[in-house]
Amino acid sequence: MRKSIIAAAVAAAFVSPVAVTAAQAQAKPASPHTFTGNLSVVSDYRFRGISQSYKLPALQGGFDYSHASGFYVGNWNSSVSGNSFNNGAALEMDFYGGWKTEFSNGIGFDIGGLYYYYPGSTYQTSAATGRKKYDNFELYVGLSYKWLSGKYSYATTDYFGLTGQALGNAAYAAVNSSNAATGATTGTITSGSKGSQYFELNANYEVAPKWNLIGHVGYLKVKNYSSLDYTDYKLGVTYDAGFATFGAAWVGTDAKKDFYRIFENNGASTTNGKQVSGDTLVLSVSKTF
Repeated sequence: MRKSIIAAAVAAAFVSPVAVTAAQAQAKPASPHTFTGNLSVVSDYRFRGISQSYKLPALQGGFDYSHASGFYVGNWNSSVSGNSFNNGAALEMDFYGGWKTEFSNGIGFDIGGLYYYYPGSTYQTSAATGRKKYDNFELYVGLSYKWLSGKYSYATTDYFGLTGQALGNAAYAAVNSSNAATGATTGTITSGSKGSQYFELNANYEVAPKWNLIGHVGYLKVKNYSSLDYTDYKLGVTYDAGFATFGAAWVGTDAKKDFYRIFENNGASTTNGKQVSGDTLVLSVSKTF
């Protein structure tokens, strides 16, 4: 009997701390902080349907921080074409922050701001006005429900530097609302594009385990430059292989092709340009960690 009591006491000496530790671990609250990262390679970087990489592959990646209260900040980066964004690092850096939540009825709400930064990239407007930056800042608000989401963005700056001059090359003819109806493609237009808007509707629906069907439709309305307005769309599929997610999507726009043609060498060349708004298949490989 004594041996049994001693044995039980010895066993308790070893078991009890483990049991207490497990209980303490279960009682420890989850961290309110979440950090994530992402990395991807795409066959063509399409932003709102328009190629930003001269219809060539791009490397992309970023980091995100979110708090249990709903506040978040993040940074996302992508290589871009020096033909589209002249004189700089051929890099886009996005900085954003905001607040989002989900209500009891399943509806999600998101509000925030996003700054698009192109290090060193500028285009020559004139000897009098000097160089103009492509940098852009937008405020946005979004709603979501299950696999559907919608978002509205409003530019508080000139839309990627558009002030009546070509955005680095002859792709963006100086056409505003007043002369668009006549089909005119020339003229000295000095109006700014602050107040441009973008409306979008997105879908991400799981059709089978690890397989998702994705869809998107958006509409860009450029302030004072109605000839640059267009609708863009995307339809595709993604597969989560665990170690990476693979995607394929058909992307296109109804943008006026004459206004979305990019030429090489800061627009000096008029023979080697690419039309960057046409339909195309975009392939992607991405990883979130």
